[in-house]
Amino acid sequence: MRAPLVLALVVLASSLTAWVMPVEPPRDAAQEASHAQPLPKIAPAPGFTLTSQDGTQISLANLRGKVVAVTFIFTRCSATCPVLTPMMSLVQDRLGRDFGTKIVFASITVDPEHDTPEMLKWYAQAYGADVPGWSFLTGPVPVIADLTRRYGVFAAKNANGEVEHSFLTSIVDQRGMLRVQYLGVHFDPEEFRRDLVSLMKEP
Repeated sequence: MRAPLVLALVVLASSLTAWVMPVEPPRDAAQEASHAQPLPKIAPAPGFTLTSQDGTQISLANLRGKVVAVTFIFTRCSATCPVLTPMMSLVQDRLGRDFGTKIVFASITVDPEHDTPEMLKWYAQAYGADVPGWSFLTGPVPVIADLTRRYGVFAAKNANGEVEHSFLTSIVDQRGMLRVQYLGVHFDPEEFRRDLVSLMKEP
């Protein structure tokens, strides 16, 4: 389920620690409203320049003109990343020829100390990522920490040295505006695909 109004507050005021999810209308009405109304504009998406699995520099600014889905993962994740990444791979396949040319994915590691470009390349291959339409990105620890914060994502190592992080998938439109965010990993992949396509078709 997407929650753009609430998650806009998370992005713009990440110090807030609690929020109230809006009441979801009946399924048919929600789908009808989704088709009839454009997605809201939350805020300019936080920019970044990071290193891809191929060792190249990828900037959000250089992706202008394309719709970008931004996620945060790490290769040693054994709980929820193995749910999110295959779901995105499914959506990648359903997008057909639009993927890579008009719609792209950027998965940013929250464990940059371990996730080198080589590790991210292995991860991309393991999940059938269609590159260069799907970039797996890493960077200096302080840069990644600041970026996760600006996207409203929590990431930290616990007492055992294991990474714990929240899941927030963001969609950035062709003009660099943050338009919608999905909380967690069990959102509807078809709704996700529709949102990507609707933004791709915006004039």
